[in-house]
Amino acid sequence: MNYVYLEPDGNLSEKDISEKLTERTKIFAVTQISNVLGLKNDVKKFAAKAHEVGAKIVVDGSQSVPHIPVDVQDLDADFLVFSAHKMLGPMGIGILYGKKNILENMQPFLTGGDMIEYVTEQETTFAELPNKFEAGTQNVGGAAGLSAAIDYINSVGFDEIERTEKFLTEYAISELKKIPYVELYGCEPENKIGIISFNIKDVHPHDVATILDAEGVAIRAGHHCAQPLTKYLGQIATCRASFYLYNTPEDVERLVAAIKKVRGVMKIA
Repeated sequence: MNYVYLEPDGNLSEKDISEKLTERTKIFAVTQISNVLGLKNDVKKFAAKAHEVGAKIVVDGSQSVPHIPVDVQDLDADFLVFSAHKMLGPMGIGILYGKKNILENMQPFLTGGDMIEYVTEQETTFAELPNKFEAGTQNVGGAAGLSAAIDYINSVGFDEIERTEKFLTEYAISELKKIPYVELYGCEPENKIGIISFNIKDVHPHDVATILDAEGVAIRAGHHCAQPLTKYLGQIATCRASFYLYNTPEDVERLVAAIKKVRGVMKIA
């Protein structure tokens, strides 16, 4: 397995991608928006590079689908996945998109009710897509919740979501840059969506999160299911503030005010 590394600004290195994508590559897996840095990747360009060498591209859309319009056909993605709980929906359900011609030639990886056509003692034939990959009793409640979440997001509109997130993210970054003991990660580029990763000098991220929680501010602290990236940044963990359509400038101000209290609570001058 090969890994693609970052440029100093936090974006994926296109030079590294070009060097590591070879005719031996079978699958190129990439996130459309990083859940750690909030940076958007040019998936359409990466898909073209992958297809040039005969590889399939698998796109993690968990951070992109709730925030920006995503057209799998325009991207030419072979597969794209996303989760309901990242887009105001219920937990325990998500979506796997795959190109029809690829899915038709794949064997099911789960077996159970509804994914078979005929069963005999010696052989089995599978149902047509998409049932071929839907084994067992479906999460009907989850599907209804996901459908409602999609309808709601569409009613708000991606233009409004992107406008809100861009304003809040830029506002927060500008304020946090004024605090000398706050270290920001991947916060320079323009192609950034709703996520700010940071640390406070001399304070463990888990302590930061606990202190902010006491101030009524919710962030996440840890490696964010991305330990190789955290290590690459030279950190054991980071704090992550996330903004979405329901956040306001007052939320940014409460975050900044709470961060300014952290070192005092820890008795650090």
